[in-house]
Amino acid sequence: MNDVAPRHIGYIIDGNRRWAKSHGLPTYEGHLAGYNAIKDVALATLEAGVKYMSAYVFSTENWKRSEDEVNRLMSLIMKLFSSDIHFFTDNDVKLVVLGTREGLDDKIVAAIEEAEALTADGSSGTFALCFNYGGHLEIAEACKKIVQSGIRPEDITPDVVAENLYSPELPPCDLIVRTSGEQRLSNFMLWRAAYSELIFLKKNWPEMTKEDVSDIIKEYQQRHRRFGG
Repeated sequence: MNDVAPRHIGYIIDGNRRWAKSHGLPTYEGHLAGYNAIKDVALATLEAGVKYMSAYVFSTENWKRSEDEVNRLMSLIMKLFSSDIHFFTDNDVKLVVLGTREGLDDKIVAAIEEAEALTADGSSGTFALCFNYGGHLEIAEACKKIVQSGIRPEDITPDVVAENLYSPELPPCDLIVRTSGEQRLSNFMLWRAAYSELIFLKKNWPEMTKEDVSDIIKEYQQRHRRFGG
């Protein structure tokens, strides 16, 4: 057992809709409860000494959901980038948004750019929001950038690929946590997940608390990471 906190924890947010259904509430209420939980979990994670936290909030596949649900999710995202941006500035947290800008409304793209600029000097930790994100697409877009740079095939290494991912300063995930009882990555952080420890929780995301963060980190500290050795 060690007492070192993971450098980067990735959270796969799952179970908002199930939580709403179990409480007899409309889907949107589940997403709103999940939204509020993100802020509590983020603060607890960074306060525990974790320097990087990522959260999978909207995948490139989530556009398949109903128009009403997608529109409400976009409203929550805009809330985070605008009226709630003080959460990041007040806590000295840097926000970066991982994902493609293709298909996004111009207002959302502008809000992302403004939010990233406003929080760029945050030094307490980095919150990486995976929005309109897909692990396969991230790697494909990294390959495009490498080809466009004119690098020779024999010079392409894993390090070169890593340097061309979204926000390449974001390190590999030491730990990935998924809620709701599902046990899969669902296209999340595929490159950065190569040697991640995995924790699957049965509770739905809106039920997550600061105490859960402490338990997650304690579980991580009990594991022995070998990195293939």
